[in-house]
Amino acid sequence: MGRQTDIRPTGATLYFLPVETRVSLKFGSETLTSTVVARVRLEVEGQSGQQGVGWGETPLNVQWVWPSTLTYEERLTALQELCRRLAQAWAAFPEWGHPLEVGQLFLTNLLPDIQKAINSERKAAEPLPYLAALVCCSPFDIALHDAYGALHQMPVYETYGPPYLTQDLAHFLTPTDGSGVSFVGQFPRDYLYYPRAQRLVAWHLVGGKDPIDEGELTGIEPDDGYPVLLRDWIRRDGLNCLKVKLTGIDTAWDYARLVKVGRLALASGCIWMSADFNCCAPDVTYVNTILDRLLHEEPRIYAMLLYVEQPFPYELEQHQIDVRSVSARKPLFLDESAHDWRLIRLGRQLGWSGVALKTCKTQTGSILSLCWARAHGMSLMVQDLTNPMLAQIPHCLLAAHTGTIMGVESNSMQFYPEASRPEATVHPGLYQRHHGELDLSTIRGAGFGYGGAECVRSLPTPALAVHSGKG
Repeated sequence: MGRQTDIRPTGATLYFLPVETRVSLKFGSETLTSTVVARVRLEVEGQSGQQGVGWGETPLNVQWVWPSTLTYEERLTALQELCRRLAQAWAAFPEWGHPLEVGQLFLTNLLPDIQKAINSERKAAEPLPYLAALVCCSPFDIALHDAYGALHQMPVYETYGPPYLTQDLAHFLTPTDGSGVSFVGQFPRDYLYYPRAQRLVAWHLVGGKDPIDEGELTGIEPDDGYPVLLRDWIRRDGLNCLKVKLTGIDTAWDYARLVKVGRLALASGCIWMSADFNCCAPDVTYVNTILDRLLHEEPRIYAMLLYVEQPFPYELEQHQIDVRSVSARKPLFLDESAHDWRLIRLGRQLGWSGVALKTCKTQTGSILSLCWARAHGMSLMVQDLTNPMLAQIPHCLLAAHTGTIMGVESNSMQFYPEASRPEATVHPGLYQRHHGELDLSTIRGAGFGYGGAECVRSLPTPALAVHSGKG
């Protein structure tokens, strides 16, 4: 018999919201100038026949989820078709349970088959990767968690244990042999922070094309009232933490970039930096050479470097690089490779010391990954997918309950600040950084605490609306 609190999905409505960037954002060898945001309205029913609705949203940042030589249009079309298939599958999914249970069953039993079917039909030389499938699935999964909280009139994070969730973590997770970790009798709430943080330190992204000083200006920068130069962003928003995008393929450029940003950061009173090699570094020697030179020649900048993010290729199982020499120098965080707790387990064996969580890999996966990593002594961070609009809210809530190594990355206000103007009328502190922080105090109430932010935007005609006819 199921619990009286269990739910199942009964319908899904999918919207595609196009967004243009004000400045370009470089991902590895590609540059993002626009994106499509997938927004989902998911309908659910409870054991007594009561109806509920939840909302989820994720940007489909093609260049990040699917680095490739294929055209942008070909990849985006495949992602959007996958979203449509997922809407049909979620609406028809028959499983009852808590969102973590239903979400994990979907991720395990359906998502790989849907990804395989899409790739089989495309008959393309390069298949749609699992990371892209996860990102397309995430707005549905996020909406499931939101709907559960809305149906029971509870904040989502108050439902991650009994009486709502009675399957302990041992049902979902397996510890590393010999670790002394046991998940028996443990629930996600045992690994989360309560009460949550109401303010979060915000990390600013320094993209590969972002101008640092006047000498890097091209004359085509936007004149829209928002800063362009890094020092102006630091002054306006009171920034303390800078994430620096690097190439991973040009040692001289990467080193010079870290030094240039680092010197400006020191002069501006910033406290922390991180280095993101965008999964392009060929081996540990590449990263270690830069870190060791920085330590020798620029020790103050080296000291500011809080962690290093995913220097090596996405496919962790195919590229099982021993990274202990890097993590001995600086904390080393999995990001693109951290699809789920099983890959995090492999990463820990290879020497990775931390995990960067992202809601775009599903709320279910993020919560389970957090629990596994924290139980095994790994540090945690919550990273951005340049989340605008509704996507910013679950993203910040995850960070607020995680107890990250330092705040949260948040950069939609750099690249498309006007995109979130409707939602900012409800949550102004989430879409503007003040004194280097985001203010979460307006997030409250049932579900993810959207507080009406899901209703303030005029939505386009749905890309697909599916109702299962259950009940």
